[in-house]
Amino acid sequence: MDNPTILAKQNKGKSKFSALERVKNKFVTRSLTPIMLYMLFFSLLPMVWAVVLGFFDYSPIRAGSSFLGLGGQNPFIGLDNYRAMFLDTQPARVFRSAVVNTFMFALLVLPINLAITLPLAVIIESIHERFKGFFRAIYFMPTISSSVAVAVMWGYIYHPQQGLLNSIIRAVGLTPPKAWLTDPSAVYFGIPLAMIAVIIAYIWQDFGYNLILFIAALQGIPREIQDAARVDGANAWNTFWRITLPLLKPTLLFVCVLTMLSSLQVFVIFDVMTNGGPRNQTTPLVMSIYQNAFRYQNMGWAAAISMVLFLIILFVTIVQFKVLRTDWEY
Repeated sequence: MDNPTILAKQNKGKSKFSALERVKNKFVTRSLTPIMLYMLFFSLLPMVWAVVLGFFDYSPIRAGSSFLGLGGQNPFIGLDNYRAMFLDTQPARVFRSAVVNTFMFALLVLPINLAITLPLAVIIESIHERFKGFFRAIYFMPTISSSVAVAVMWGYIYHPQQGLLNSIIRAVGLTPPKAWLTDPSAVYFGIPLAMIAVIIAYIWQDFGYNLILFIAALQGIPREIQDAARVDGANAWNTFWRITLPLLKPTLLFVCVLTMLSSLQVFVIFDVMTNGGPRNQTTPLVMSIYQNAFRYQNMGWAAAISMVLFLIILFVTIVQFKVLRTDWEY
């Protein structure tokens, strides 16, 4: 006798559940559709367009034979843009120089950034709770500053006559470089002085972000693990090297990937401080793409360079995941 009543209640519950699911699905669809359209029109389609342009000798100032301006005076050339990267021509030499500059910048920024932020995060976490917020705010402030403002400020610091840095060097009785940003002959250990100057300015602005990430990761490590290591006789160095650092490996992977991604795509600070000079010693790939696309109106060549940059970023990211990947969590 109770079976029909029970079945009716069950069907009523199912109908309410299905109605709730329909409402949730509608909400998710309406919420995600604008985001997906935005990603489609402003991310995916430009990427596809860049891939296509890499196979054409395309310039917006020449007339094409189709709706998109391809063909005609913007002919299809296949892989010629990519083959031209290995030729002994001025654009090819500038491109290869930009590849070297990009790797030099990124491979110097990453270890220096880690060497500063990780020990500094440990030090900040070891001080009194009352002062932690103050130091976190101080070190994070450059990160939220405008890149243009930071570049202009450091340009004044590096000024050969009125610059603060040269004034300090003279005050201690040393001879400063005659030009930090414009002397092509100033090279130290194979690194142009202008590149060193830009690296210092970039790290000053960028290291606060990684510092906050490491501080958050350190706060997430259970205190009992470190206390147990100290009870077993581990000193501060052994605790950091054998306990803290392995537990920071997921955060270290995240920080390395983000730092390399941002370093490989830096543009503003180079453009404002050096404009790629002297003699292309500080021209990274992103600046080379910008100059070829908008200054020289050679968008086919710029699109090919952008594809090379994409493959470099993809390769570096995969290598980092392979090297730093961990299969456990705490």
